[in-house]
Amino acid sequence: MSLDLSRRTLIFSTVLAGGALLVGRTVPGLAAAKPARFADFGPFLRIGSDGTITIIAKYAELGQGAQSGMAALVADELDADWSKVRVETAPADPITYGRPAFKMQITGGSASISDSWLELRRTGAAARAVLLEAAAAQWRVPVADLSVTNGTIAHAASKRSAPFAQFLEAAAKLTPPTDPVLKRPDQFRLIGTEKVTRLDARAKSNGTAIFTQDVRLPDMLVAMVAHSPRFGGVVKSFDDKAARAVPGVVDIFQIPSGVAVVARDTFSAKTGREALSVEWDDAQAETRSSDAIQAQYQAMAAGQAKADWAPFVTKGDVAPALSGKGRIVTLDVAMPFLAHATMEPMNCVAQVDGTRCRLTFGTQSHTADQRNIARLLGGKPEEVEIVTLPAGGSFGRRSVATSDYQKEAVSIARHVGGFRPVKLVWTREDDMAGGYYRPLTHHRARVALDKDGYPTAWEHRLVTASLLRGTMFEAAIKNGVERHGVEGVIDSPYLAAVPAVDARVFHPPEKIPVLWLRSVGATHTAMAMEHMVDQLARQAGIDPATYRRTLYTRANATSHLAVLEAALEKSGWGSPLESGWARGLAVHACFGSTVANVAEVSLENGEPRVRRVTVVVDCGTAVAPDQVQAQMEGGLMYGLSYSLYGEVKIVDGVVERTNFDSYRVLRMEEAPQVTVHILPSTQPPTGVGEPGTPVIGPAVANAILALTGKPVTRLPLVRA
Repeated sequence: MSLDLSRRTLIFSTVLAGGALLVGRTVPGLAAAKPARFADFGPFLRIGSDGTITIIAKYAELGQGAQSGMAALVADELDADWSKVRVETAPADPITYGRPAFKMQITGGSASISDSWLELRRTGAAARAVLLEAAAAQWRVPVADLSVTNGTIAHAASKRSAPFAQFLEAAAKLTPPTDPVLKRPDQFRLIGTEKVTRLDARAKSNGTAIFTQDVRLPDMLVAMVAHSPRFGGVVKSFDDKAARAVPGVVDIFQIPSGVAVVARDTFSAKTGREALSVEWDDAQAETRSSDAIQAQYQAMAAGQAKADWAPFVTKGDVAPALSGKGRIVTLDVAMPFLAHATMEPMNCVAQVDGTRCRLTFGTQSHTADQRNIARLLGGKPEEVEIVTLPAGGSFGRRSVATSDYQKEAVSIARHVGGFRPVKLVWTREDDMAGGYYRPLTHHRARVALDKDGYPTAWEHRLVTASLLRGTMFEAAIKNGVERHGVEGVIDSPYLAAVPAVDARVFHPPEKIPVLWLRSVGATHTAMAMEHMVDQLARQAGIDPATYRRTLYTRANATSHLAVLEAALEKSGWGSPLESGWARGLAVHACFGSTVANVAEVSLENGEPRVRRVTVVVDCGTAVAPDQVQAQMEGGLMYGLSYSLYGEVKIVDGVVERTNFDSYRVLRMEEAPQVTVHILPSTQPPTGVGEPGTPVIGPAVANAILALTGKPVTRLPLVRA
């Protein structure tokens, strides 16, 4: 393939080049930052003379299907022909394509659709308005007498009709409304229907989609890096004589993260790295085992080891109830490090000449990458061009605030020089041992129950490493509390229903790099809170659904109540199951959506078998129902995989499980039957990429509790 012409050049073409019309929203400060070719529009939509409708998506496609949903927002308001709709990923440009809340261009937080809901609908509505105005002027009829269907404007009285292309030139000279009239929900013809299909499905199915590993540029080299087996280890010395003798190896040199082997192809780079001899200095390296870290966290949570606790929910006085003679229940849940385990390992094509740089790869965080690379090269962020490709999965891993593997690629390309492209390739083993894991975590709660079995006081201690400390986002840590670590507890309806709460967190410093993983804090808080509540219900002798209903009612948690009731009905909760099977229930809210799971589980040779899961989701308007269903199904499988098997095992500082033979993941034959029910809504859409992930683990744990009477105190459910 050839990528000599950048996406920036393609997108930022003249407004009417080739008979195309660019329409979008006005961006504050745009006139000072960008040429007048944008006129008064932001570049979110291009209409071609051939009738093609191209949406410029500022959020990356990571496999979640968000770009197709974004396209539907524009196309519905425009009344475009869906078969002619295309999507292009926007260039790295935070002024035009950044998220206002962060002043950064970043894809994450399940926000691609929710953040675009009004912005892109207004884009489509504004374009429709100027096209109608142009048609009305050309035909000398009132705008009100015109209609639009599938990209064709019609005047019923005169029986005239014409495609958008006929009016592009005239429409480009008009000023679009800044606040166009948007459709009512009952007027949608795409949004909320099965017509919204994945626009990238064909290319991904027939192999024509280009991922980073597919990139082939003229004179391109391939690089691999020998990394320290321990986090914090550095190169002491290396012998490259044997490696340089490998055919195809071009150069070998040290970079900050290890020793780079540069070759003419991937096989040569890998063979050269295997022939390399490196001595590592582990003086500042992590040498503990993950079991030792987990034991330390557990001791902290139990008050047996020092911890600098920071309160995040405090109300009432828990001391009287917890020191009294009533029923007091102690609950513990420990969770391990988790790898993102994306199907496409980390990779990046870099070209460097002085302070000028081009990166070609799939990224989540354009602005962070631009800033970090510019700082590395001593240049400016705008000198760092990013050509964004689809990513073969991410789950958060391609959005590291420090741009770890991106800087590695740039360091190598800078050494090579001359703007010669260098593709950095990480193997599966590099990826699994490369860090940036979901943090190892421990939750401990002491709960006092009243005579009816409901909580009157709740003391919570949570130990989890910081995701933000030492990054450009560190200012988000307030009074020792990082919201990413406590979300799902700080806003729990269970705590809202309890009169006295003392919830505190400690973020211990760690050498093992950690990062958000799909659903972030909910990956552990959903498990802790939902399994704890089931244990409390069992202590009280109350059905878990009834127990939740009471607490949700006390907390006025209407969305939780809605998905709970629907899940009970759809799953047949309370109806008998054959011997050896039980149902487990869990409900959790994150990223604006609330999800309930009911899982049917048995134990075979001591391991859980999940045969059926009923899912109910309240996500506001489901822009693309089929894709919402797919995200619930895919998220559930991802969450079930790590709940059953996921664990990054570290022994004496070395990661042991570095491929799927030892880092076990869910297999196809283990996947349960999943039925998804989307609650109808006319409210704006909320997130769906992540909320389906964290609920299945506690649902399965709660079914195991029903089967055995024994709580789950540590994940994964199946220990290798």
